[in-house]
Amino acid sequence: MKRKEKLNRIFLILLSLFVVMLGYGILLPTLPYYTERLALKDNLDSDLINFHIGLLTSIYPLFQLLFVVVWGKLSDKYGRKPIIICGLVGFIIMQLLTGFSTSLTMLYVARIFGGIFTSSIIPVSNAYLSDITLAKRRTKIMAWSGVAISSGVIFGPVIGGFLSQTPLHLEYSIGVLHLDRFSVPFLFSAMLGLVVLIIISKFLRNNVHIQKFTTKKIRSRFLLSKYFIVLLLLSFVMQFVVTLFETVFSIYGKDELSFNSKQVGIGFMLCGSVMAILQPVFATYGEKIMSSKQQIALGLLVTGGSLIAFPFFNNGIYVYAMIVIFAIGGALVTPNLLSAVSLISKKNTGRNISIQSSTNSVGQILGPILGVWLISGGGYYPFVVAGIIVLATMGLVLPLLKLNYKT
Repeated sequence: MKRKEKLNRIFLILLSLFVVMLGYGILLPTLPYYTERLALKDNLDSDLINFHIGLLTSIYPLFQLLFVVVWGKLSDKYGRKPIIICGLVGFIIMQLLTGFSTSLTMLYVARIFGGIFTSSIIPVSNAYLSDITLAKRRTKIMAWSGVAISSGVIFGPVIGGFLSQTPLHLEYSIGVLHLDRFSVPFLFSAMLGLVVLIIISKFLRNNVHIQKFTTKKIRSRFLLSKYFIVLLLLSFVMQFVVTLFETVFSIYGKDELSFNSKQVGIGFMLCGSVMAILQPVFATYGEKIMSSKQQIALGLLVTGGSLIAFPFFNNGIYVYAMIVIFAIGGALVTPNLLSAVSLISKKNTGRNISIQSSTNSVGQILGPILGVWLISGGGYYPFVVAGIIVLATMGLVLPLLKLNYKT
C-alpha cells in the first residue's frame, strides 16, 4: 500500500472516531440539566434525577457490551468498512432521537439504540488501523486514535454548551417529537455524522480479512492467558474510573461547586485537550525514557492520586488543575493498553479489540452506577473510592505485567 493511500485511510478512520466522540462530548456537560428538565416535565420525583442520570449513562455502554463482540466478528468476516457505516447510521439516528426527545422514555430509547450501533465504530475502527499498521508503529497509531477520541471530547462540550444557549426562539412539535433550542447541538451532530457517512461510503476502501471466517471456539489457552487478563483488568479499571468521574463531575459541579453547564464543559474540554496533546507525545517519545509497562504503572499512580486529591479542592482553578493531572495519567495508560491488545494476535485483531471494548463497557456500566450511589453519601466519596481502586489495582497487576503473551 502506498504511503499516500495509507494516510488517506488513517485520516478517514480518525475522522469517523472524532465525529462519534464529538456527539458523545456534546451530551456530557448537558446530561444532568437535560435529564432534570425532562424529569420535571414528566412530573417525576426530583430525588430520582441523579438516579436517572446514572442509569442513562450506564445503559448506553450496557448495550455496547451486548453487541460489540458481534460487530467485531462481523468485521472479521465481511471487512471493517460496512460495519463502520452501520455504526455511523446508528449514530445519526441516535442524535436525532436525542434532539427531538420530549420525555425520559424517548431519551432512554435513543441511548439504547445508539449503544447497539455505535458499539461497532471505535473497536472496528481501531482494528482497521491495526490492520494497515506495522507492529512497531502500533502504539503511535493507537495514540492518534486516542487523539481523535479526545478531540471529540474537547470540542463536544464546547459546541453543546454554545449551541444549547443560542438565542433561537424556535419551538415546533411533530407528533411525539419536539424541536427547541436544546435540540440544536444534537441536530448539528447528526448532520455532521451524515457528512462523514457520505465521505466514508465513497472514499474508504474495505479492509477484508484474507483468512476464512470460522465459528470454532476460542482456545482456552487464549482465554486463560494471564497477560491478556491483566490487560483486560487494567482496561476495565481505567474505563470504570473515567466514566465514574465523567458522571459524578457533572453532578458534583452542578450541586457542590455551583458550576453551570459551560463551566462543567470547560472541565471536560481540559481533560480532552490534555489527552489529545499528550497521547501522541508519550507514544512517540515515552519509550525512550521508560517502557510501555512502566508508563502504564506511572499513569495508574497519577490517576489514582489525582482522584483522591480531587474533592479537597473547591476553587475553580485548582479543580481544573486536578482534572489536568487526572488526564495526564489517562494519557500514559490508554494508548499503551490498546497497543498491547492489538499485538496479541495478528489473525483475530478485530475480535481481540472487541473483547477489550466489551471489558471497557462493563466498566462504563458500573462506574456511573457506583458513582451516583456514592455521591448520595457525600460529594467526596466517589473520587476517593475510585482513586483507591486504581492504586490497589496497580499493586495487584504490576507483578503480572512481567509476563509475556505467547501465541
